[in-house]
Order: sequence, then C-alpha cells, then structure tokens
Amino acid sequence: MTKSGTENAPKDIVMAPGERPTLKTIARLSGLAVPTVSRALADAPDIRKDTKERVRTIAQQIGYRPNRAGVRLRTGRTNVISLVMSTEHDAMNNTARLISAVTSALRGTPYHVIITPYFPDEDPMTPIRYIVETGSADGLIINQTEPDDPRVRYMMEQKFPFVAHGRTTLSPEHAYFDYDNTAFGALAVEALAERGRRHVALLAPPQTQTYAQNMIEGARKTAADKGVQFSIVEGATSHSTIAAVEDAITTLFSQAKRPDALIAPSIGGCVTMVSALEQMGLVLEQDFDIAAKEAVSFLRRFRPGILVLEENVDIAGDFLARALMHRISHPDEPPMQKLVHPDANAWKIDR
Repeated sequence: MTKSGTENAPKDIVMAPGERPTLKTIARLSGLAVPTVSRALADAPDIRKDTKERVRTIAQQIGYRPNRAGVRLRTGRTNVISLVMSTEHDAMNNTARLISAVTSALRGTPYHVIITPYFPDEDPMTPIRYIVETGSADGLIINQTEPDDPRVRYMMEQKFPFVAHGRTTLSPEHAYFDYDNTAFGALAVEALAERGRRHVALLAPPQTQTYAQNMIEGARKTAADKGVQFSIVEGATSHSTIAAVEDAITTLFSQAKRPDALIAPSIGGCVTMVSALEQMGLVLEQDFDIAAKEAVSFLRRFRPGILVLEENVDIAGDFLARALMHRISHPDEPPMQKLVHPDANAWKIDR
C-alpha cells in the first residue's frame, strides 16, 4: 500500500503493494472500463456527471497524474493552456488576479496553465509562433489586442484555438472577453462634468491597442456632448514608468490652462497622478478630481475622494478559460464571446 495513494482514501479504495496510480488502477477501483475512465477524466460530454465525479475522486485519492507524453501520443493534446503576457509595467497590474481566475476555472479539468512572457522590446508574434509551431500548448489566451492584430490573424489562419482578452476587427469570428472601455470613457467624463469640471485629461493606454481607442472615443464624444474640453496626457501612457507619468503630469499641471480633472485606466496610473499633484500642493476634490477603474478594491482606501468603477478581472479570467476550453473541444461551434458594460450607478464614492 503506497502512502500517497491510500493514506486518506476510503476503505474500499485499496491499492496493491507497489501498485502505481494509472488509468488501469482507476478502472479496477471504479469498476469501469479504461476507455470510460479516460473519457471521464477528459470531461467528455457523453459521460455522466456522477461518473466523472466518481472517477476524479478516485484519481485524486490515489494520486493519479496523467503522463503528458502518453496523453499527447493518444490524443494529440498537451492539456496545457498558455497565458501569453507582456512584462510591461501596467500590464502586470492585474496579472496575478487574472492568473488566479483562469486557474480556478480550470480546476477539476485536465488542463493546467503555463505563463509565456514577452518583453516590450520583443515581437509579440515570437511566443505565438513558437507555441503554435511546436504544439507546446492546446490553446492560447492573449491580451493587449490591437484592431488589426497580427496574432489573431495568424492563429485564425492556422486554425489554432485561442481567446482574446479584448476585441479586434475580427472579433465576430473569434472568442473574446472585453470590458466596455467606450462606456467607461463616457461615464468618467460624465461623472467629472457633474462635479463641475470643465477640462478632462486622459492618461491613455498605448493608442495602438483597441481598448485605448475605445476609451478615447467614449471620452471624447461625451466631452463634446457636455461642452467639456478633452485632451490626452502627452509624454506618457498608462503603461509608462512611474517617473514618466510623474514628469508628464507635473508638466501638464504647470501650464496656465491646465486641466481640472483626470481619467486613469489603472490603479498604478491613478496613484501616480494623485501623488504627483499633491506634491505640487494641489488638493483632490478642490483643485482637481480624478475618475479611475480598478480590478482590486484599493483606490478609495488610498484617497476616498477618487471616483472609481470596478473592472472584475475574476469574471474575465473565468470566462476566458471556459471559452478556450470550448474552442479546443468544439472548434466548429460558434466562439464564446462576452462584453461587460460598467454600471453608471456603481461609482464608489461617499456622496
């Protein structure tokens, strides 16, 4: 009897001395055929839910782990999902939360996650081509999408399963999850205008990316409708270093016709801008206001006067994982797609 296999198992689950936890072991202990056990572990739709749970329970109790090389030989799959992430400063803000949500969604499935990083000075296509050409993962999750994203076009041409955290011009044809940044930009300007602000400046994300263009579009249109001046912070983006954002904001607010309101698309950008302005002697809610979005409840603990909308990364990660598994298992079915709209009544503020 092996310690790892039966120490915490029910009395009816008994492994022979020296017996290894294999599919055959699970089949013997469950009374099922080996192919049925294999399909149950693979979450096959034709296997009953109670059978899957029974097989997974036994597998967990005896310490079964699928042999990845064997799985690949039998099925052509690796049971690996790769999350391809940039190492840029702002891109890393929500990474831990997104990874946690994706891995939680994959719990109890055959899949596990690997993180494939790429650097700001590296071609984003490099890790994509490597994974597709080597078959080192069954599917990819990508973010920081651009309208005409070469990664999306390449994977669609290669018929390689993927899901995008963000939209592209090809979104009707591929799986994606996105937060409505057009609506966020509009709501941010509207909320700031309601506070009597007349010149709103946006610390925009890199404008090659879809969500940046959407945010600018929403903010600019609403500013025009409200008769509010709108501008984009020059010299820095929400992905810039802290020093670069500080310099850009200090320069902007040193001008005679300076803004009286700001929009921040991230926690880091918001904190940096508020800190820089306070070092100049300016006071939040008096000399300026700021509207931001966050994935972690932090900003109102930092400064209660900040207008904050939530962007739920947990929901995003869960959907991205499920959409990718669906794409891998059902490539001929319509891709799963979701666009989440911010709630205009959900500003976190004591008023």
